[in-house]
Amino acid sequence: MPILRIKEIRDMSSDEREKRLGELQTEMVRLRTMTEAGGSIENPSRVRELRKTIARILTIKNQPAPKPAPVKKAKKVEKKKKEEKKKPTEKKKEKKKTKEDKEE
Repeated sequence: MPILRIKEIRDMSSDEREKRLGELQTEMVRLRTMTEAGGSIENPSRVRELRKTIARILTIKNQPAPKPAPVKKAKKVEKKKKEEKKKPTEKKKEKKKTKEDKEE
């Protein structure tokens, strides 16, 4: 189970992320020195979890900020939805009107 999920990391402010990153890195250094000194760790899989969590934080930190969606596309979608909601009889009437207009 991950230490921090991606959603949790994204919900954090940048200051909180930096603080948490520092904490995780110091814990990682502590665990590495213990293993290199010949000691054993209570939970060896913790090293792997720490590496992955640090990578997640750095990845999110380096991603560009999301761009806001253009407004024009939303209007087109709304028009399409309105057209789809029209009754079939209304569509037939519109077709007849366009045919009549073409004949004139």
